[in-house]
Amino acid sequence: MIETLSGSIFGSLLAMSEPHAADPHAVAGTAHKVASEVGHGPAWVLLIPFLPLLGFVLNAVYAAIGNKSKLPAWTAVALLAVAFIAALSMFLSYEGTPYTVHAFDWIQVHWGEKSLIANFSFYVDKLTILWMLFVTGLATLIALYASEYMSHDIGTGYCRFFAAFGLFVFSMACLVMGDNLLMLYLGWEGVGLCSYLLIGYFYKKPSAVAAAKKAFIVNRIGDLGLALGVYLTFVHFGTLEYATLFSDPTLLGYVDAAKVGDFSAIPATAQWIALLLMVGAFGKSAQFPLYVWLPDAMEGPTPVSALIHAATMVTAGVYLIARMYPVFLVSENALPIVAWIGTITAVLAATIGMAQFDIKRIMAYSTVSQLGYMFAGLGLLTTTGAAFHVLTHAFFKALLFLACGAVM
Repeated sequence: MIETLSGSIFGSLLAMSEPHAADPHAVAGTAHKVASEVGHGPAWVLLIPFLPLLGFVLNAVYAAIGNKSKLPAWTAVALLAVAFIAALSMFLSYEGTPYTVHAFDWIQVHWGEKSLIANFSFYVDKLTILWMLFVTGLATLIALYASEYMSHDIGTGYCRFFAAFGLFVFSMACLVMGDNLLMLYLGWEGVGLCSYLLIGYFYKKPSAVAAAKKAFIVNRIGDLGLALGVYLTFVHFGTLEYATLFSDPTLLGYVDAAKVGDFSAIPATAQWIALLLMVGAFGKSAQFPLYVWLPDAMEGPTPVSALIHAATMVTAGVYLIARMYPVFLVSENALPIVAWIGTITAVLAATIGMAQFDIKRIMAYSTVSQLGYMFAGLGLLTTTGAAFHVLTHAFFKALLFLACGAVM
């Protein structure tokens, strides 16, 4: 069932798993159809993002009262396990039609004839389900592993670790499940903040502090590109909601022009949106030349490496391109650049990794290389293979990180 899901995740939004996958017109037509069919889903879906957030709050309280037991770990594991069960239920109950689940009104600003509306709502389709299955599933297993791995630091540090862990999973859920680009950006910055806290967990160790700062600063380059891309999307299309954006007649017209190679009919602003979003994806997913932060990030505890650098944060850039694929199709240069950068990164990182002697750095460069394959797949329109590789890489690389101590 998982293989079937990964083979068709783009079908509900982008028609990527069909034989005419490379046909932009088919992509546009399916996007318009799906956008018009979006319904409302069950409220229990909200358990997936908000249970990890509850874990963050409870562990922050445990730290404040000076808890010195393993309660923080078991709280995190229990809540993440329930979130995974909810994600599994979401997968099993999905009937093929995307839907949204509204949490609360968030931003509603009106001026003149324009308005910015971004609700705190969650969008569920096959792409969302695939990502949340391995995010919540692996987070649960890694938290269970960390309950013993981090037991040498029971006390405030133990609580701090699992609090940041829960906040990270919540941020990742917002990034993946949010029904608009503003929620994606909120989750994007959230995982960046949490990665800084988790990589620099050993804050008395200079190398860990330096690695955390390096990751935070390098990612700001990509984050700037993403922020500008989100801004231009709103300015040009007047919306940040996926369902509205992908059914917008203007975007559909651009895709029609791209189909016949008439990129001169597409405004430069629309093409720049894809290029700016691409910069954001390169930064978060450690693509050349912004890959330099990830090998040093191995200074964090091993469970952090397994969580951030195998299963969740580093695949955020892949998710961004997959989610915004119709926008990338209307840019003449975006997908070719994605393919070339992915290929260069795959070869370069694998070559550098062969010269390393520290096992965690070897696997860090392996991760960079494998992410390059995913980007190359997206750039070459082989999206089904890219999606399946995201799934398989999440599991085998997390296991490799957790087992590297036994290897040594």
